[in-house]
Amino acid sequence: MNPLSALYRAGTGFRNRLYDRGTLHANRLQAPVISIGSISAGGAGKTPFLIMLGEHLKQRGLTFDVLSRGYGRKTTGVILVDPEGSPQEFGDEPLLIARKLGVAVIVGEDRYVAGQFAESQFGLQAHLLDDGFQHRRVARDFDIVLITELDLHDALLPIGRLREPLSSLTRASAIAFVHDGTSARTSGPASQHVWSVLRGIAPPDTTDTCFAFCGIARPQNFFAGLRSAGIRLAGARAFRDHHAYAASDIELLLKLRQASGATAFITTEKDEVNLGGYIPRLRPIHVVPVRMQFKGASEGTVADPVEQVFAAINRRNEPAVRE
Repeated sequence: MNPLSALYRAGTGFRNRLYDRGTLHANRLQAPVISIGSISAGGAGKTPFLIMLGEHLKQRGLTFDVLSRGYGRKTTGVILVDPEGSPQEFGDEPLLIARKLGVAVIVGEDRYVAGQFAESQFGLQAHLLDDGFQHRRVARDFDIVLITELDLHDALLPIGRLREPLSSLTRASAIAFVHDGTSARTSGPASQHVWSVLRGIAPPDTTDTCFAFCGIARPQNFFAGLRSAGIRLAGARAFRDHHAYAASDIELLLKLRQASGATAFITTEKDEVNLGGYIPRLRPIHVVPVRMQFKGASEGTVADPVEQVFAAINRRNEPAVRE
């Protein structure tokens, strides 16, 4: 192991042991908490998974809010996300979640304090804890960890992208293996729920020759997905994850489109949030949603991931808060 990764592993392991032994205390909110997280620094699909899970929970009558750090925002403290606001105020992913799910999303560096704020404002409804696996300050009733095939062969930060070693998965309630194809890994520790999740894009019905761009964790997956879907790409440009677009970026993209011979742009929903008022200058532009779905479990059965989440909520708060 690289010395820097070894040092990172030692520090992460020491912190986790402090929580495991109770030296560091996890604060419990009054309402149930469902955490969605990963062991990698971006690219596992936490945001589209949270949106997918949230849609399932809403369809079955659960009332909930979302607690998020608000990565990349310029503000501080606990703030209720305004869906009409900007990523500079709230962060791009919380803003996307608020727009897609239509529920209260609260950002705050300390998500326990954010949860207290939510309970004071909206009552005792369930909380979805965004990117919560490493945020052990908040106790959770069900801990979902997303993992991809790449994570299984990656190294710890700062050499690789892993924020924790694979051994940390033992503290998860459920492991969701995310696969960008037609099948997914379904094995894991016997004491845990193991889910298969398929991730894909919803490509536009277009014959345009497109110039693709995005600022996400693993841009090559997006570009490959477009090509697999039959989108004609004249070129592609990747920006850093959570990239805040500026006027100079727009000028660059317009030049790249012209040079490539493309007739339209194509990008992700997350980038649409970060583009803000620049969108009109890039038209015609196709915005591509990421879609996730559970694989191999029938709704309402004991193997149904959503029912497993409800079971955890019911153990804490019987019955679950349903409309």
